[in-house]
Parts: sequence; structure tokens; C-alpha cells
Amino acid sequence: MQNPTSIDAVQRILAEQDYVCGRALGTVTYLALTLGRPLFLEGEAGTGKTEIAKALAQALGRRLIRLQCYEGLDAASAVYEWNFTGQMIAIRAAEASGGVDRGHLKDELFTQEFLIERPLLQAMRPQSGGAPVLLIDEIDRTDEPFEAFLLEALSDFQVTIPELGTIHAPEPPIVILTSNRTREVHDALKRRCLYHWVDYPTFEREIEILQARAPEAAEVLSREIVAFVQRLRTEDLFKKPGVAETIDWAKCLLALDVISLSPEVIADTLGAILKYQDDIAKLQGSEAKRLLDEVRAGLEPA
Repeated sequence: MQNPTSIDAVQRILAEQDYVCGRALGTVTYLALTLGRPLFLEGEAGTGKTEIAKALAQALGRRLIRLQCYEGLDAASAVYEWNFTGQMIAIRAAEASGGVDRGHLKDELFTQEFLIERPLLQAMRPQSGGAPVLLIDEIDRTDEPFEAFLLEALSDFQVTIPELGTIHAPEPPIVILTSNRTREVHDALKRRCLYHWVDYPTFEREIEILQARAPEAAEVLSREIVAFVQRLRTEDLFKKPGVAETIDWAKCLLALDVISLSPEVIADTLGAILKYQDDIAKLQGSEAKRLLDEVRAGLEPA
């Protein structure tokens, strides 16, 4: 599928993948696709940054290549590795056959046959369905040397392998970087991207998202779920629940045949929305009932 030709088209194709996209996010996504610029998405965990890459790949019929970042990630792990086991077997076989030409053998060992391609190199290769979607997820977990390495890859869409030379992408991949802002990413990397802050959705938007992802939930239950989660986000919590937790909680409640929230149900299923014991402990006893009463009072028609 060709890239969408308007902002409305971006929102439409993402909606077909059950991804509810606001106008601002739709605009920056359209510009990234049209201009061939990487898209840098920053925001709290669970707000849908990773999901947009998945939805975009599905909508466009492109391959999704994901580079999951972590502390200590280096260029070798992100680009390529040599199959040392295969190379050793080839050396042993050559020695067993006798008459080893070491210069010729060295040339044979560092070829495509023994090259293990990692995400960045895979993204530079031509794909049958068109340029892939390259998701560089949680870039804030890496360190500055890796960011510096990415500058070449994202500026010129090429990577260099000393034994083989420079490999340039015939068609630049669609690049989406995400960050949970556990640290600031260097300005030099951000300058090469279009930027968008992915915030928690409004009440109406989150209802729309929940209806798309958990359509079996009745309207009354959906409104209670979203209102309660949004109320939780105003509390002093170590980790505020994201949209992903809202969806997970709704699916848990549906699996339990819950038709309306109660303090008991909330207490039994808190592990779906809160992931730290200290946060869960704050909602024990009468606290869950107090918050639920506030939520219901706010949902009552004026």
C-alpha cells in the first residue's frame, strides 16, 4: 500500500487497525511519511507510542522491524554480528581437506553467508512489500555513544560494516523512535526527527480507544473504567496507569463477567492497572470506595 496522501487518510487507516489517532498525532505522522523524516514519540509509558508503529506497519502492509533498546546496547548488537560458529566450522573443514589458502579462506569467511543481520541492517535491505517500518523502541534506555552511532543511520540511512563496506538503503525505512523520558535524548538526534509528545488521552478519547480495543464492554462499564483510571492518574503514584492498563483492566473485568465496578472488584483486580505494591497498598481498605464514589458522582448527569 502506498503512503496516505492526507492527514485524514492517516487517521482512517490507523482507525482500521483499532488505533485511535488524534489530529495532532495524525498530522506529524503524515508529515513523517511524506517528508521521509524519522518520527520521535515521547511520553509516559503505556500511552500508545509503540502501538502506532505496529498499527502503521499493518495498515501499510509493511514489515515491522523492532529494535528494543536497553542499557549497554552497542552498534554490533543493533546492526550485525558474524556467525563465529559457522566460521569455525568452515575453517575446520578447510583444514581437514588440506591445501588451505589462508588469504582466500579469509575472504570467504567474511561474506553474506556468515553475516547475521540485526534490526538496523535488516531495515536497510530492500523489502518486497516496500520500505519497512523500523521501530527503535525506548531509545532513552541506551547511552550517548549509541545515540551518536544512530546519527549516521538516520541521516544517510546507511550503515558501515568494515569487512563489507557501506550498505545504503535503496528506499529509506519508515523510522519511529520512542522514549519514556527516563533521561533526555541528545538534541543532535532529535533534530533529525519530527517530534510529538504523546500525552494521556482525554476522557472522550480514552472511551473511544476502549471501545475500539474492548468493544464487548458495555457503555456504563467502559465509562466507569476510564473515569476510575483517569482519577487514579491524579493520585501520587509511583507509576500511573497508561492506556494499555486501561485496556488490560477492561479485558480482565469482562473475563470475570463484571457489569459494574465495586470496591471488592477493584481490590481483586488492581494488579491489572497498578504494577507496584506501594501503589496497590494506597488503595486498600476504604480508599477504593472513596475514589469510586467520587468517580460515580462525576459521571452522574447534571
